[in-house]
Amino acid sequence: MKAAALVAGLLAAGPAVAEPPPAIESLTWMCGAWGDPEAATEVWMAPLDGLMLGVNRAARPGQMPFFEFLRIEQRVDGIVFLASPLGREAVEFRLRELGAERVVFENPEHDFPQRIAYRLDGDVLSAEASAGDGEGRQVQTFRWQRRAACASAADSPRPPGEPDGFRGR
Repeated sequence: MKAAALVAGLLAAGPAVAEPPPAIESLTWMCGAWGDPEAATEVWMAPLDGLMLGVNRAARPGQMPFFEFLRIEQRVDGIVFLASPLGREAVEFRLRELGAERVVFENPEHDFPQRIAYRLDGDVLSAEASAGDGEGRQVQTFRWQRRAACASAADSPRPPGEPDGFRGR
């Protein structure tokens, strides 16, 4: 009797349906030019063919200028954030969480940061770079005001017949 009830319960639940993997287009909210009053800027292009490109630049008086090339790629095995600070070799961070206007990428093997989180609140884009837990946790927080909206990916010129070079890497 118990076995019959278990089978009936499993059948009533129906077949398990796998959720489709997140699409890079769900990160369009990051697109645009963002800046703070202290001359730091981050710019993101709209997703196109499984790729978003970004750049971060900070030039504060008395400090060495900083820049970072950024990209987010849609790969067969998921979405990956890549950061190249000062043009160095890119470090990969895998998608861990994705919400309507929040995303978290992680690489626990990296020294700092191990976690990069972006959040949109109105016209403010925030980024948090962090590593560690508890008392030894290191955190850097950045807040940028929207400076310019993003052109849509449909506005990007593409020669006729150009292959889809990034999707499904």
